[in-house]
Amino acid sequence: MASRKSRTPKSAPRGAAKKKTPARATKSAPRKAAPVKSSASRALVFPTLHESTTSSGLRVVAAERGPLPMVSMRLVIRAGSSTDPAGKHGIADFAARLLRRGTRRLNAEAIDEAVEFVGASLGVGVGEDTLSVAITTPAEHFAQMLGIMGQLVQEPSFPESEVVDARDRALAQFANDLDEPSVIADRAMVQALWGNHPYGHDVSGSVKTVSTFTREDAVRFHQERMGPKIAMLVVVGSVDPKRVAAAAEESFAGWTGGPDAPVVIPPLTKVAKAGKVIVVDKPDQTQSQVRMGGPGYRMGHEDYFPATSMNVALGGGFTSRLMNEVRVNRGLTYGIGCWFDAMNAAGIFALSTFTKTESTREIIDVSLAEIAKMRDSGIKPGELRDAQAYMGGLYPLRTETNESIASSIADMRLHGLGDDWVMNFRDRLRAVTPKQVAVVAKKYCFAEPPTIVVLGKADAVKKQLRGLGPISVVQASEYE
Repeated sequence: MASRKSRTPKSAPRGAAKKKTPARATKSAPRKAAPVKSSASRALVFPTLHESTTSSGLRVVAAERGPLPMVSMRLVIRAGSSTDPAGKHGIADFAARLLRRGTRRLNAEAIDEAVEFVGASLGVGVGEDTLSVAITTPAEHFAQMLGIMGQLVQEPSFPESEVVDARDRALAQFANDLDEPSVIADRAMVQALWGNHPYGHDVSGSVKTVSTFTREDAVRFHQERMGPKIAMLVVVGSVDPKRVAAAAEESFAGWTGGPDAPVVIPPLTKVAKAGKVIVVDKPDQTQSQVRMGGPGYRMGHEDYFPATSMNVALGGGFTSRLMNEVRVNRGLTYGIGCWFDAMNAAGIFALSTFTKTESTREIIDVSLAEIAKMRDSGIKPGELRDAQAYMGGLYPLRTETNESIASSIADMRLHGLGDDWVMNFRDRLRAVTPKQVAVVAKKYCFAEPPTIVVLGKADAVKKQLRGLGPISVVQASEYE
């Protein structure tokens, strides 16, 4: 569900294989799943990892990799939107955007000039679990850019004028989002699935919360939530690991503040509105945005490989069952897809599509029937082989750039995937059997009635939805 994601760069797709930002990945659109034969036999190559810790307690992981004289750095802090204080949803994202708008020594223009002058790039983004600062730079300017990164997280100045501008821009974006039915449907689905759970709000917050943000709120978040003991620096590229350790010590030795341990996020014990139907009324619509969802799994769960294989066959690709039946055979939509959205503590399984108002119930019934077939009968051996070939063929792309390797390392360490995750990925994928897929299908393919969200013309769709569960109608403006 794209609307909950930060609009600025964050970590790579979930499962170290979205999720995901750090730009917001539009999950409602189908992803093409044509075989990737050119990379199916490509060898995975992963550099040796070298670890150190600064005197401030910052963990550093360095991986020397050539031949290009470039370096990618990613500082990941366990200070994502799930750590937003009550009544201040969106403050992690808000504070992160302000990091590059001025430090004690540099204003926003000076930061931009320093980065651009050496041909580097800088991105800051937030997801549910983490806040990330990423810089890619020519290797000869590595130490200088690491110093810039150190300033951003240690001594942001949060200028009052920048706070006002950031707040005004965020509020304007919320107003614009009301014109995007898919964004509003996604937000409604997040709230319906997660409820009051820490993952249950948009990363960017809402009009109600953001309108209250002050400079003091950003300063407080920085002081209380961001610190070296819950952070990790990953450096990949043409630089000696010993130099990385020394430069990290120089840039981050004085970093203080933040918690001693990450905030503990609880698992999702139950989907908030399981079995219920939420109609988001937008009377001007001639189409319905449809979302359905239920429980999933957390990052690093043992079900990842069989569940992901199942998802590719069911609705994760252009040749999937849902695409064939709903789009090709029945012409009900141009796009439909399903996915697992896994965070560090919990996850969900969801479906997204859209259709004409008059075919709202039909697309729901057909989609539920296809999901039920997977749940009751499992996957065909040929479907599993195709899914394995597709995923295995794409996976080497995770080791083609310094940025992708840095992202993989961060995922492996932060989510406890194990250092062998990348190198053994395809072996674990190929080991999946139809029997294992059948087990996870029974678990995740809506064994209990799903939560259903329909955004559209309430007067026209409400009567179509009878029998699917208790129906409630809310206005689209509730999700601004």
